[in-house]
Amino acid sequence: MTERILVVDDEPTIQRTLRINLRARGYEVETVGTGRDALMAVAETEPDLVILDLGLPDLDGVEVLRRLRRTSRVPVIVLSARHQSDDKVEALDDGADDYVTKPFGADELMARVRVALRRGPWEGAETATFTCPTFELDFATMTARRVADGTQVHLTPTEWRLLAELARHPGHLVTHERLLKGVWGPGYGRESNYLRVYANQLRRKLEAEPARPRHLITEPGLGYRLMP
Repeated sequence: MTERILVVDDEPTIQRTLRINLRARGYEVETVGTGRDALMAVAETEPDLVILDLGLPDLDGVEVLRRLRRTSRVPVIVLSARHQSDDKVEALDDGADDYVTKPFGADELMARVRVALRRGPWEGAETATFTCPTFELDFATMTARRVADGTQVHLTPTEWRLLAELARHPGHLVTHERLLKGVWGPGYGRESNYLRVYANQLRRKLEAEPARPRHLITEPGLGYRLMP
């Protein structure tokens, strides 16, 4: 079956460029120019992938992403002229699978598209659960719970991906590069600041004493460990 890609961008030139490049590689392409049209298109027939610009005329692209993530796990590649690290972290934290800045190279973007489509909607890790004295993670149902009081903790899709990579190797060092490539794709490997931001968020949500973590451990300059 031909994979269908929804392109959400209000620039006709970008729409045309993506339509030509994607169709040349055998994908079915639909293009829309507003956030509301994007949400309607996904609700009517969910595509296999969304390429989403952040600078839309009606809704900010991050808000579109947040609304999509309430009901859908479709892979989303953000395509944006915003180069600031904070913008990238916000989009990735709200559920984007990848982030490509404009201007972009067609070959690089097509490679990111192939990776996102191979990955597909995230449905959990090979490791079904991870349990430690402080919290429990169920990757099959995407539920996290504090052991002390049974409180459920909301984690974002990106946080789940990061924990899944660590849970595959409990107690072992997982390098920065391996985590970045596993969570965000092959175009990443040096953005260790992403990992620092997410590790701090996860500690605040899961650790009993976030300032003195017992389970999500930093190995300075190397990577992270998830300790049982």
